[in-house]
Amino acid sequence: MLFWTAALSWRSFCARTLIAVLAVALLLAMQGQSQAADPEPKRVMMLHSFGLRFRPWTDYSEALRAELSRRASIEFQDHSLLNARRSSDKSDAPFVEYLRTLNIDQSPDLIIAIGAPAANFVQAHRKDLFPTTPMLYTLVERRRVDFDKLTKYDTVVAITNDDPVFFENILHVLPQTTTIAIVVGASPSETWWHNEVAKSTARFADRVRFRWYNELSFEEMLKDAANLPPHSAIFWIGLNVDAAGVAHEGNSAFARFYRTANAPIFFHDEAFFGEGIVGGPMQIVARQSKQAAEVALRILDGENVADIKPTFVQLAAPMFDWRQMQRWGIAESNLPPGSTVYFREPTVWERYWWQVALTATIILSQTALIAGLLREHRRRQLAEVQSRQRMTELAHVNRFSTAGELTASIAHEINQPLGSILTNTETAQAILKSPNPDIDEVNEILDDILRDDNRATEVIRRMRSILKKAPFEQQLVSAITPDALPVLGDRIQIQQVILNLVVNGIDAMKDTPIEDRIINIRTSRVEKFADLSVSDRGHGIPEDKLKEIFEPFYTSKAEGMGMGLSIARTIVEAHNGQLSAKNRDHGGASFRIRLPLV
Repeated sequence: MLFWTAALSWRSFCARTLIAVLAVALLLAMQGQSQAADPEPKRVMMLHSFGLRFRPWTDYSEALRAELSRRASIEFQDHSLLNARRSSDKSDAPFVEYLRTLNIDQSPDLIIAIGAPAANFVQAHRKDLFPTTPMLYTLVERRRVDFDKLTKYDTVVAITNDDPVFFENILHVLPQTTTIAIVVGASPSETWWHNEVAKSTARFADRVRFRWYNELSFEEMLKDAANLPPHSAIFWIGLNVDAAGVAHEGNSAFARFYRTANAPIFFHDEAFFGEGIVGGPMQIVARQSKQAAEVALRILDGENVADIKPTFVQLAAPMFDWRQMQRWGIAESNLPPGSTVYFREPTVWERYWWQVALTATIILSQTALIAGLLREHRRRQLAEVQSRQRMTELAHVNRFSTAGELTASIAHEINQPLGSILTNTETAQAILKSPNPDIDEVNEILDDILRDDNRATEVIRRMRSILKKAPFEQQLVSAITPDALPVLGDRIQIQQVILNLVVNGIDAMKDTPIEDRIINIRTSRVEKFADLSVSDRGHGIPEDKLKEIFEPFYTSKAEGMGMGLSIARTIVEAHNGQLSAKNRDHGGASFRIRLPLV
């Protein structure tokens, strides 16, 4: 029994031990898988020429770092060459030793030298500074690279500049330029660039005068730039350290210089584009950083550096800042072929296109509407003129018709004075033939003849006025009332309307007893209107025809034309008046003319 207990305890111990071993093995396997899934990040040392806040290297290095981080897991290590600002190299050895000591346990996977001073430093100390570690020289002009000193572990992504092209760009954009001030510092790297660019200025010596700022402090540069002569331009190479030994980090030096200078500034680095330079052929930050990142990733992926040939980034097409062109009066026609203008302020159309389009649409719509209304107005005016002409012609015809009806009475009126004239003339002749003519009596006879002649003349004149086809003529007309009722209108046409109404009244009373054949003509003032009514004692107007009698061609006469009342209403309405009709209570009809008073 004791043996069984001991055996049982031993078996339990072995089982627990086995479980623990399996758990440890499983944990180790999971850690191995995790490490395989998440490889260690690559170690990249970035060696800066001047520091982390010196432009344009800062812009390039940040863009390069961002591109690498986006595409790979990388642990960056940044260092700066402070001695690049001075001509002394006494600190090189301690700095090399510092870098070696810092990475004694594990060398970096890649060293990226940013700028020419860093590249020169690495080449000078390659055998002491990680001799077999791959190295990429970038953000350096190809003339600054000593290709003979490159090892099989080194490669280059360099930029290619063309100094004469930069000065030709200035003279193309500003052909009247006579002075070019060149801004460059006094550090060893900037001194090298001073000597290199000076070689290119010789060919332009007969066209412009060059002023160098490498021996000036920054304050002296500002003073000179503020007082440049007319037709000057400024070419910016770079300012890291001035002649007074003052280092200039970041963008403060350029920003201050831009605010002070009285001439346009030209530079070929896109890092400064949009901040005050006019423009020209450009080195593009994104283009070079992307190409440098491509080469760096190939190295980190294990590609043999010796198989990666140097890459040279060329100048991009000219690009110009529209705002600087406006400031310095640079015409777009002066830009080199293939140039692109940036920062152009949008036109009114581009900024407010939908408001302008809407406004234009409204204006065009209103214009079309107004044009249509004017056309309709002119058409109506023409129609009114034609209507008046037709009315005048119809009225003329109507007057002839009325005159025909009045011919007998008119003939009677004319015959009476003519008969009196004849009688008086015969009497006068008889008196004059007598032995003793009575001269006084002859004078009385002559007065009678003159009076009868005037009477006949007046009858004829009135008849001619009625028959005359005269144009519409407005003049003051007063009705015969105790109080004058002046209205503005055509006398003949108003007479025609009244005469037409009177004739109609006469015709309406043909079957009326003679003693009841009476026509009443009355006038009165009603507010601002003159009222004239013509009433008869005829048979009246059927109630259902009161509205139709003024329609054209409506007539109750067998021989009538049906135009009289229609013309009468047209004439009255042309005088801004009204013509209406109604039946009288005791028989007959009454027509009322209402005209505005003057």
